[in-house]
Amino acid sequence: MKKITLLTLSLGVLLFASCEKEDVSEISAETAQVQEDQISKEVLKRISDLNFNSKHVEKQMMMLPDGSSIENYLIEGDIAMTKDQLFSMSSASITNKQYRTNNLVSSPRTVNVIGYTGGSQALSSKQRTALQYAIGNYNALDLGITFSLTFGTNYQPYDIVVYQTNNGQAGGVAGFPSNGNPYKYVQIFSGMQNYDTNTNEHVMTHEIGHAVGLRHTDWYSRQSCGQSGESAGADGAVHIPGTPTGFDSNSIMLACFGGNEDGEFGYYDTVALNYLY
Repeated sequence: MKKITLLTLSLGVLLFASCEKEDVSEISAETAQVQEDQISKEVLKRISDLNFNSKHVEKQMMMLPDGSSIENYLIEGDIAMTKDQLFSMSSASITNKQYRTNNLVSSPRTVNVIGYTGGSQALSSKQRTALQYAIGNYNALDLGITFSLTFGTNYQPYDIVVYQTNNGQAGGVAGFPSNGNPYKYVQIFSGMQNYDTNTNEHVMTHEIGHAVGLRHTDWYSRQSCGQSGESAGADGAVHIPGTPTGFDSNSIMLACFGGNEDGEFGYYDTVALNYLY
C-alpha cells in the first residue's frame, strides 16, 4: 500500500517507508528541513514548546479561495498557524488526538461548512462527493457539534470553507480552532485527483479533524511516515481515557496516509471525539 505525506503536504504530507509499503515521492513541505535564516530560532523554539515537531516547519504564503493570501507557518506538513497564533497559544493547549486539548470548538453548536465551487480553486466532482462522505463521518457520531454542508462561492459567512489548491501535490492543509471557532480554511491539493473518492474522504476527514482541534496521532514520532521524528515533550498532554498511548495504526489522524484509504475513522478516533465533544 502506498503511503503519502499529508502535505505532500501531507494529509497532508505523506511519505512512508517500510518493508510493507511502497514509497511515494515526498513533498517538500512535509519533509523539508527549514534553514535558520528562513525561520527564527525564537519561532522554532515556540513550535517545540507547543509539542510540535520543529523539524518539519516551512514559512509560506497560504492562498485563500478569493485569490488573496496570508503568511503563516506550515507545521508537520499540514497544520497552518500564523505567528500570532503560535505565540498566543498555551503550551498545554495542543496535543494529539488521543489527548485532551483546550483548543476546541464551542459546543453544542452547528458548524456550517461550504465546499467551494468557484474558478480554479473549485472542488472537483470527486472531491465534492468525498466532502459529503467526510461530513457524514462526523455527523454519524452524534457529537455536541454537528455539521451542515452546502456548496457555492460565497464562503465568507461560513465556519469552514473547503477548497482546492492547484499545486499538483497530494494531501491538504488546515489549522486549529481559536476563540471557540473551527479553523476556517481547509485546502485540498489538486494531486488528490489521482486518488479515489475514499482516499479523498480520508484527507478531508483528517483536515477537518485539525480544524476542530485534533492533531496528528503520531506527532511525537511521525512513525506513519517512516520517520523517527523528534521526541516532543509531554508537557500538557492529558491522556483521554480509553485510548492507547502508543502508535495507533488505524487512526485517521496519522501524519501520513496511504494511497488506498477507506476514509473512515479508526475506533479510537471515535472514542477521542466522543470524549472531546
